[in-house]
Amino acid sequence: MTEPSIFTRILNGDIPGEIVVDTDTVFAIRDINPQAPLHVLVIPKTEQYRDVTELAAGDPALLAEMVAVAKQLADEHANGEYRLIFNNGPSAGQTVFHVHAHVLGNIEESKLVGF
Repeated sequence: MTEPSIFTRILNGDIPGEIVVDTDTVFAIRDINPQAPLHVLVIPKTEQYRDVTELAAGDPALLAEMVAVAKQLADEHANGEYRLIFNNGPSAGQTVFHVHAHVLGNIEESKLVGF
């Protein structure tokens, strides 16, 4: 049996995290190392998918819900403008292998960030 991901542990209340959205299938938390004034992670409640490629192939509706939640957060906190980043694999900066999207907003034009 594998250990629950850090995201599942946050969702379960085992470790602290600021949950800003909670639906039946996804939740969003503030990033602990923000790269922009708005930097939240949108995460499926299932650990079934390690990365966005697996999620897109296995449950496109869940991926669409993640994007919808990202848009909702951007509408509420960044005038509807945002970057949506999925790191896919270690060399692309993925460190937690429970698929998640980074939502970044309110970025100064000269300070576009990447991972």
